[in-house]
Amino acid sequence: MITKNTTTNNNTNTNETKMYPKISQSVKLGFLLAIVGGFLDSYTFICRGGVFANAQTGNIVLVGIEFTKGHFMQALMAFFPILAFIVGTLVAERIKDFSPPSIAFTINSESIILALEIVVLFIIGFIPNSIPDIFITVPISFVSAVQISSFRTLVDSPYCTTMCTGNLRSACHSAYIAFTRKDEKAAASTMRYSIIILSFLLGSCIGGITSIWVGVKSIWFASVILVFSLILLRIYDS
Repeated sequence: MITKNTTTNNNTNTNETKMYPKISQSVKLGFLLAIVGGFLDSYTFICRGGVFANAQTGNIVLVGIEFTKGHFMQALMAFFPILAFIVGTLVAERIKDFSPPSIAFTINSESIILALEIVVLFIIGFIPNSIPDIFITVPISFVSAVQISSFRTLVDSPYCTTMCTGNLRSACHSAYIAFTRKDEKAAASTMRYSIIILSFLLGSCIGGITSIWVGVKSIWFASVILVFSLILLRIYDS
């Protein structure tokens, strides 16, 4: 959160302290990143083997199923996206710990993460359907991990931009508190979560349409949205 002091002159001087969320924790950026999250799930489901590469719960289940069936190679294939997710999380944490040298300008870790996502997704757009899907789902799982690890706070609440289960639970909880206790803060939180969930749905719809009409190169739409996200970060940071 960013603190801003304001002075009010009305016979007497009083200082008011207002709290503003960092741009990396804002609804504006969350809106864009949730669109990317929904888009990637539709893209991988339609264009890349009928899987959802963002969340790893299904892959963990597949590892267990294939292993118990004795299909060890299939279990290994299902494990690779999980491994990529782990690596992506570690990379994101390492980038956040990185301290750039003192130079004329500095760049924050969130900007580095977004630039990394843009490059990875742009490269994926050049990979044809003839290439095994595992070579696509693994880097997308990596991208999902770095995004989840880097953008975890929506104003003052935890959230996720690449999956909706936790956001939906939090929205329902906040709505209940707002309704039963007439809590304005909870009502505002409900509205923010709802925006993120609807943004994810919007991204999924866009991903479905573009994947059907454009094919594998439709993933460049997600890169474009991330470019806008990066621009938004840099504008506010400057």
